Amino acid sequence: MNSQIKKGLGRGLSSLIGETKVESKTNKLLLSDIVPNKYQPRKNFDEENLDDLTKSIKERGVIQPIIVRSSNSDNSKYEIIAGERRWLAAKRAGLHDIPVVVTEADDLKSLEFAIVENVQRHDLNPLEEAQGYKKLIDEFNYDQEKVSKFIGKSRSYITNSLRLLTLPPEVIKLIEQQKITSGHAKILVGLNNASFVANKIIEKKLSVRQTEKFVKIFKTKKPKATNNRDANIKDLENSLSEKIGINVVIKNSKNNKGTITFLYKEIDQLNKIIDIIKDNY
Repeated sequence: MNSQIKKGLGRGLSSLIGETKVESKTNKLLLSDIVPNKYQPRKNFDEENLDDLTKSIKERGVIQPIIVRSSNSDNSKYEIIAGERRWLAAKRAGLHDIPVVVTEADDLKSLEFAIVENVQRHDLNPLEEAQGYKKLIDEFNYDQEKVSKFIGKSRSYITNSLRLLTLPPEVIKLIEQQKITSGHAKILVGLNNASFVANKIIEKKLSVRQTEKFVKIFKTKKPKATNNRDANIKDLENSLSEKIGINVVIKNSKNNKGTITFLYKEIDQLNKIIDIIKDNY
């Protein structure tokens, strides 16, 4: 196990292992006696990477042991704390057993192990990362400040990460299915029409930059006013427009005060308006 804590993390696997009781020797366990970590934040394993690891294990075996603990739900089983990808690949490679390091760890320590290992390896997508932080907060009474110190990232980083979970369920599903990227997802946070924009990203194959421009148009676009104007006023506008050949807009308030606007497109139309006024007044 690498004894150096990787830059960018408040704590590393080595420091977490140092806080738990670990059997000094590496044992071997049957793959069938091992179960996945119920707190594993990673939901999706990249098939290509898993295939590469499977080929490597077929040739060289499992070099780095996985870390396990006794299962709380089944005393005859061991639960993975770190190394689920190696365990999956070993099963695919047809191995019967795998080297393990057995440690004593409670549920919190198990979750901390899983998060740190995945963040160190950059194996979590931003959604899985946020779900891991939320589990620390919801189930183990962490607050954002404590998560920030534990992971070694800023408080604002943790806040922005958790905001991804406020997206509508249908958008979160699209992220999980890798139909939109985390870069797209960050733009969608806080939008009332996040689902609509997400589907446009897929339909139009928009890049992150194109999505930013697309969203900006929506934010600057003014909603159309409700068309509840008096029918008599609209008739009068149409009548005047047809009479003089120039668009006319009448704004009339409840106390019968307002404005009449003549919309001309060229100097001849302006002269025509002036001539009509001069001839009649």
